[in-house]
Amino acid sequence: MGGMRRVFVDPDSPQRDAIDEAATWILNGGVVAIPTDTLYGLAADPFSAGAVARVFAVKGRSADRALPLVAADAGQVSAHLGRLSEAASRLASRFWPGPLTLLVAAPRTLAKDVSGGTGKVGVRVPANEVARRIAAVVGRPITATSANASGVAATADPSEVERTLGDRIDLLIDAGPTPGGAPSTIVDADGDAPVLVRAGALAWDEIQAWLNSGQNARR
Repeated sequence: MGGMRRVFVDPDSPQRDAIDEAATWILNGGVVAIPTDTLYGLAADPFSAGAVARVFAVKGRSADRALPLVAADAGQVSAHLGRLSEAASRLASRFWPGPLTLLVAAPRTLAKDVSGGTGKVGVRVPANEVARRIAAVVGRPITATSANASGVAATADPSEVERTLGDRIDLLIDAGPTPGGAPSTIVDADGDAPVLVRAGALAWDEIQAWLNSGQNARR
């Protein structure tokens, strides 16, 4: 592998050629570090077993932990991962783009290791223009596991990504430091009653209040 390319982009209006370059790498099985609304993530094609194996190799960890995905919008999630349950749809309409990861049943088309053997996959629409645009050009959800080697802290600093992973990845989309902060809240909304899996940036009370308001409105 040659050296990694680092491309600087404007976080608010990212250059089209940079987005296209990232998408091309991802579609060709590459691994690209991208900004998200929390930290930097590793983007790859979750429908390619080879690409997913590379993500685990970059991180230097075994494939027993699921890889979270990000998508351009809720429509992309439905089209490639399957129709959202009624509860998941309501949560998506209220909290996407934002720090809410929904666990959905992993479709058979998804590389097996993405779900970490759980049969489910976490996906969100991030409040980050660059990540959403890359997913849009790729045409399907992409991985967004934190851009760090196993045992090293995840980072919001693109220079840290280059320092620690520069020789292992193909491209770094540098939109400056990301906001950091709490990780996304993970909710399993596959069934009728959503379940909190991991507390995070979005308060569970707020999620429940929104779901309850809908039930009251219906009856």
